[in-house]
Amino acid sequence: MASDSAGGSTNRSRDRTFERPGGPGSQRAPQPDSSTFQGRAAGTDISLESVGAATDSGSGRRSSKGNRPPTRKARLRIARVDPWSVMKTSLMFSIAGGIIFFVAVWVMWGVIDASGVLTKMQDAITALVGASDGSSSVQITNYINQWRILGFTAIVAVIEVVLTTAVCTLFSFLYNLAAQIIGGLEVTLAED
Repeated sequence: MASDSAGGSTNRSRDRTFERPGGPGSQRAPQPDSSTFQGRAAGTDISLESVGAATDSGSGRRSSKGNRPPTRKARLRIARVDPWSVMKTSLMFSIAGGIIFFVAVWVMWGVIDASGVLTKMQDAITALVGASDGSSSVQITNYINQWRILGFTAIVAVIEVVLTTAVCTLFSFLYNLAAQIIGGLEVTLAED
């Protein structure tokens, strides 16, 4: 601590270091609400809560963003996930995925049909298996057409919706069982 030689008083507003009550290693005393107790150090207002957060980080310094106190962090644990809410959420996302899948196949089929790929495939099949007069008993359009492709895509999309919803709901039950044994996932939240 610096002392003023002329008056014999100490200048504590500039050289004060903040420590936990009782020094390092002692138990932390309960602190009053930070909104009622404000300190002034080096010309900056500091609440007791923000000083404790800065000291806990090991540096004991203020944030480099000016007068803002350091970011507060909280470590939380996800102890349980509600299977009903998981089922509803996964159902909505899987329905959206099924619709996107159906529309994507529909657009791709339109591009394939407009580019003439099916006609070229029919010409290739006729050249390979066709008769000498140029006719072919195998017509590719009898097996592959727009409505068959879109019908198959709709069936696959419905199966995808059901399976995704069931698997996500099953995983929520499994997570709850595992969380009872190992404690769940720990998440660190930070305040902006």
